[in-house]
Amino acid sequence: MENSYILIFLVFFSFIKYSYSQQNSGESSILFYNVENLFDIKDNPKTDDENFIPDGEMHWTNERFNEKLQKISKVIISSSGWNTPDLIVLGEVENRYVLERLVSQPLLRPYTYKIIHKESPDHRGIDIGFLYNAEHFYPLEFNYIPLEVNSKILDSREILYVAGVLNASDTIHIFGNHWPSRYSGLLETKTMRKSAAVLLRNKIDELNKKYILPKIVVVGDFNDNPEDESITVFLKAKKVKEPIIKNDLYNLFYGLNQIETGTLKYQSQWFIFDQIMVSGSLLVAKSGYYTKSENAKIVALPFLLEDDLKYSGKKPFRTYYGFSYNGGFSDHLPVLLQLNTVN
Repeated sequence: MENSYILIFLVFFSFIKYSYSQQNSGESSILFYNVENLFDIKDNPKTDDENFIPDGEMHWTNERFNEKLQKISKVIISSSGWNTPDLIVLGEVENRYVLERLVSQPLLRPYTYKIIHKESPDHRGIDIGFLYNAEHFYPLEFNYIPLEVNSKILDSREILYVAGVLNASDTIHIFGNHWPSRYSGLLETKTMRKSAAVLLRNKIDELNKKYILPKIVVVGDFNDNPEDESITVFLKAKKVKEPIIKNDLYNLFYGLNQIETGTLKYQSQWFIFDQIMVSGSLLVAKSGYYTKSENAKIVALPFLLEDDLKYSGKKPFRTYYGFSYNGGFSDHLPVLLQLNTVN
């Protein structure tokens, strides 16, 4: 049944790709998705990935790995309406191999997705990966920036920076993030997220000095909410309101009602850890690409959610609960930013 469904999806979206590409050439989108532990099934002796092998506590088999790839490709193909995202930032991918397996999935094969990836110093071996449609995006440069505290490199994910030309019309600067988690405690890990925020802020300031009004997009899993100190004070990402200052950074999810929505759920509470921020230059652009607050959304497709029988409402349909296999997609929902060209 699953294979038949994928075949139908493949035929349909292949048709959509070629039928609508010319009509929608002025529209593009950027997707961020924390895919929850996209590991291969082999043990890497240099990282703490031994749970994600067939004999590990997660019983991570080739069958489960393949199912996970199919599900992620379904999310990518469904996330942005008629057009698949031109740019995709993925969190919690183990290595380049899993990305190669992902872009070769039947649903994604018709698209010319290329890969940017580097192994991070994360102790579990999870990285930030970047996919781009080579027909629509030409990368000019990229760099992975390690996190440091007191001159010591953290064993955490690096910040990804990619700059490139989108649809031969405008240069976009993208930062992909997966900041240190709260797993060891909120207060115990607060300093690490502050350091990540300061580092990212410095890199953004460098771009603003190097270029005239660079168009910047910041996406990622920040393990903090939009109103938290790391985001508002140290990264200096603020709510969208007039007047828009072109070199400032604006959080398009600032002020969302977390009672009703979020990108992940813990017990009865929603959190918005996965966010989209843009430079003011993208909000007030008079040429090339621009965006607006309404163009940023949490991708809460029905198949990404399941009933929350304990706390009511819905919750992300995740792959695992502890060591118990649930067969879902991820413990996070994706976030998407649509870009449009100025008429």
